Amino acid sequence: MPAIYEWHEFANAGGLISYGLSLANACRQTGAYAGRILKGEKPSDLPVVQPTKFDPVNQQTARTLGVTVPETLQVSADEVIE
Repeated sequence: MPAIYEWHEFANAGGLISYGLSLANACRQTGAYAGRILKGEKPSDLPVVQPTKFDPVNQQTARTLGVTVPETLQVSADEVIE
């Protein structure tokens, strides 16, 4: 069944599409923030950082399922997995 997942890694693992941030990048950013806090910065002074990469589309899964992913979705995706 075609599905849209919340984590980038699910599309990399064979899911059809994900709409969400990369869990690995979120963990890296968390570590960077923790390091800054341990070095003495106040948490309230840290900027809010939002994810910048979204939407991998897995074309291989789409072909296997017989699903056509619209061209507009493929163009807007940060990554198209072949």
